[in-house]
Amino acid sequence: MSIVVYIAVMAVTTYLIRVIPFAAVRGKIKSRFINSVLYYIPFAVLSAMTFPAIFYATGDAVSSTVGTVIALVMAYFNLPLIVVALSSSAGAFITMLIMGLV
Repeated sequence: MSIVVYIAVMAVTTYLIRVIPFAAVRGKIKSRFINSVLYYIPFAVLSAMTFPAIFYATGDAVSSTVGTVIALVMAYFNLPLIVVALSSSAGAFITMLIMGLV
């Protein structure tokens, strides 16, 4: 199949996923439960996509865990994203250097 067909199918799929909720739900959602569920969906999806990638990024579970712990601790203290990202990457890299994997 042509790559154009693949792109067209994905474009239609993405469009439908975004349009169907607007077409199906008319008016404001009044349920506090539904609103709270909808509020947390982006965070849940982002976490589900990110965490597996974190642990497979370096190819070593120990260095990935060290980088993740550093990132979580620094994020807990509300440090800027660039500081968290660079520090966790450096922590994972230094761990790999110490273990002799680089």
